Amino acid sequence: MPDIKIEICIRAPLPVVWETVADVRTHTDWMADAESITLTSDCSSGVGTTFDCVTRIGPFRTVDRMEITEWVEERTMGVAHRGLISGSGRFTLREAGPSETAFSWEESLTFPWWIGGGLTSIGSRPVLKAVWRRNLRRLSRLVEDRYRS
Repeated sequence: MPDIKIEICIRAPLPVVWETVADVRTHTDWMADAESITLTSDCSSGVGTTFDCVTRIGPFRTVDRMEITEWVEERTMGVAHRGLISGSGRFTLREAGPSETAFSWEESLTFPWWIGGGLTSIGSRPVLKAVWRRNLRRLSRLVEDRYRS
């Protein structure tokens, strides 16, 4: 079971939403906490894609080393986090109507013992959930603006 799960309904067809999230290099367009993304593999999408994401939340900054571990075209993107904070995440998309997509974001994260381990994990949930909810609103606006154009 994920530590955090949030969902949003985006008013655009599923292929349009998938096109926006499929290339991880563009995630900085809608993830406010993702300062930069640098590919460390030859590919930018699909299983085996690896990248470093400089993540900043308030005064906290870390390099999140990530690998795409799950890929179902227009349905699912799963990642493993292998930096200071480890764990896994997943985007899941499904049609919610003729021109609507349900987008779900799940994360299970583990913090190192020396920054509080499980207590930090529990305490960070409301903050991370708020940041990611805001990110999904940004994604929705970005996709819907592109779709209407």
